[in-house]
Amino acid sequence: MASRVLALLLVGAACLAGAWPLRAVDAPRWDREAAARYLDGRMDVWWTNAKTLSTDGSETRCLSCHTALPYMWARHALRRSQAVAQPTPHEQRVLEQVSRRIGYRGDDQPYYDHTEAKKIESRGVEAVINAVALTGLDDEAVSRERQPLVASAMARMWDVQRPDGAWDWLDFGLEPYEAPDAAFQGATMAAVAAGSPAARQAASSEAARAGIERLRGYLRSRVTAQRAFNRAWMLLAAARLDDLLTNEERDAIVADLESLQRADGGWSLADLGVWRWTRQEAPFAPPDTIDRALIAQTDGYATGLVVHALRRSGRPLSTPAVRKGQQWLIEHQVPERVGDPAWAPWRAYSLNYDREHGGPKGEPWRRMFMSDLATAFGVLALL
Repeated sequence: MASRVLALLLVGAACLAGAWPLRAVDAPRWDREAAARYLDGRMDVWWTNAKTLSTDGSETRCLSCHTALPYMWARHALRRSQAVAQPTPHEQRVLEQVSRRIGYRGDDQPYYDHTEAKKIESRGVEAVINAVALTGLDDEAVSRERQPLVASAMARMWDVQRPDGAWDWLDFGLEPYEAPDAAFQGATMAAVAAGSPAARQAASSEAARAGIERLRGYLRSRVTAQRAFNRAWMLLAAARLDDLLTNEERDAIVADLESLQRADGGWSLADLGVWRWTRQEAPFAPPDTIDRALIAQTDGYATGLVVHALRRSGRPLSTPAVRKGQQWLIEHQVPERVGDPAWAPWRAYSLNYDREHGGPKGEPWRRMFMSDLATAFGVLALL
């Protein structure tokens, strides 16, 4: 059964899990091959280290918002820019894992199961991740044979949606993806899936229509209170699912993001929000000592995310903020250093721990999670 599902997934795989590349006539000059090698290498490491999950009598690996899912987006975009139709082995493996998890059996092991709360949070996160991975991030339709799989993933996503329109999300007090307000960013990812051509074809049920309306209500009612990081994700969601933002609301978010651009052309994660680490009142502090000078710098993730979001919002390549942001990315792509565990084409740093100066939190695997995001979004911003 798994092999048949994988075969169906790979029909028309060139349409899967990419980004929204808006190509210029004269594409920016940067090292695409080095970016691809880094992303592929990090997935090698991911399959070795990621948590093993008991699934239908065998094992799969968990996926992640910082490494595996951005890999799917960026790697497909790179392949398409180079006219390569065949998915990479890592793309195929991700799709095979998703195909085995979307059916969801009661004894399938959740991402985290050490508490009841984490089981519930894991259920919401995985439902959204699987739907996004299966529907893709570009605007091409999927094959007829794969449509039932999309329908199953979307049905699962709507089934575990909360009454308020969002999804339970992992909360370890870690910014930006595992904190209380990460549920908003998770909802924007769900909107990206729900707005895909494949999901729209599967949205004929009353449950799907009701789920979309709850999702719209959640995002629209909360967007003005979000930090800039989440509003950048809202631009990506609104580019895919209609009736999320008015033109005036979209323009206000764009203007706010452009106002945060540094003089060197980049953006910094430090500027994209008040990072609260689960606290509601000052003083706010991360769970461990961090190198504040390092994370205050412009970085590849913030710059790639904002430039990509601006382009998806309709800002042309000639817009000064977009042009300067792309130039920052080109100038800050780090030359390849084979064998260096701290090399990435673009770097970003943990907001929670000092992973750059050794110690138990500084091992290369986790050390590079934010740089996985930086490289993926750097690619998306430039293509």
